[in-house]
Amino acid sequence: MADANQPNTTLYINNLNDKINKEEIRSQLYALFTSYGKLIDVVATKTPKMRGQAFLVFTDLASATAAFRACDGMIFYDKPIHISYAKSKSYATLRREDPNFISPNLANASSAKRVRDAAEESEVRTKREKVADEDAQAQPSNKLHCSNLPQEVTNGVLAVLFQQYRGFQTAQVKPSTKPNATGDKVKTAEVVFENAQLAAAARQMLDGFQLKKGWNMAVTSSNVRLTSILARPQLLNPFWFHIRFCRKWWFPKYVLNISICPMSPAGSVGS
Repeated sequence: MADANQPNTTLYINNLNDKINKEEIRSQLYALFTSYGKLIDVVATKTPKMRGQAFLVFTDLASATAAFRACDGMIFYDKPIHISYAKSKSYATLRREDPNFISPNLANASSAKRVRDAAEESEVRTKREKVADEDAQAQPSNKLHCSNLPQEVTNGVLAVLFQQYRGFQTAQVKPSTKPNATGDKVKTAEVVFENAQLAAAARQMLDGFQLKKGWNMAVTSSNVRLTSILARPQLLNPFWFHIRFCRKWWFPKYVLNISICPMSPAGSVGS
C-alpha cells in the first residue's frame, strides 16, 4: 500500500475491530509489533473520532518501516488492518528528541500541576536509577522478575514479548498481593532463560517497557534485592543481626530466628 506521508517513527493504523476491548487491543498490538522493534507508546481509544484506529510509536525509523511493510493488510481480529506513516511525530518521540519539549496539553495546565508532574517524574527516575545501581551489584541469575503488570497480561502475552530474545524458556504470570502506587490491582511474573547472560540481555531491553499507557513494566533479576544488600555492607550499618534460638512446642527441633534490630548504644544487645 503506497503511503503519501513522509517516513515516521509513528505508524497510524485503522480498520481495527472496534468490538474488541481497547485494553486487549493495546496489549495485542504490543505483542504483535514489538517483534519488529522497541515500542515506546501505543495509543488506542474508543472515542467516536478514534474508534477502530491506533497509533504505534517506535524508537527508530527502521523498526517502524519493518513493521509497516510486514503487517500492512494483515488480518487482525478478523479484519485486515491498514497501516500508514503518521502525518506528524508523536509527543513521545518529540520528548525523546528534546527533553525540554512540553506538549500543548501540559503547557495549558496550571503551573502547580506542572511542578507536581515534574516532581513525580523526578521521583520515578530516581527510583529507576536506584534499582539499576542495585542490579549492577547482583549476582547473575537466569530468572527475571517482572512487576507492575496490568490485569489483562497473560502467560501468552508475556511469552510473545520475551520470546524474541534468545534463550527464552517460560513465563509465569500471577496476581500480586499488593496494588501499585495508584492503588490498581497488578500482576507479577517470573521469566526464565537458559542462562544469566541471555536473561540480562532481555532485561536490559525490556526494563521500563510500556505495556500500555501509564503502565511501565519493571524487570529485575530475581535475586537483585538480596545480593545487592549483601554486596553493599554499608547498607547494613544502621542495623545488626540478632540471632536467637527458641523452642516451639509444635516442632521438636530448635529453629533459628533471624531478625533485624536497631543498633543498641555501645553495642549492647537488647531483649
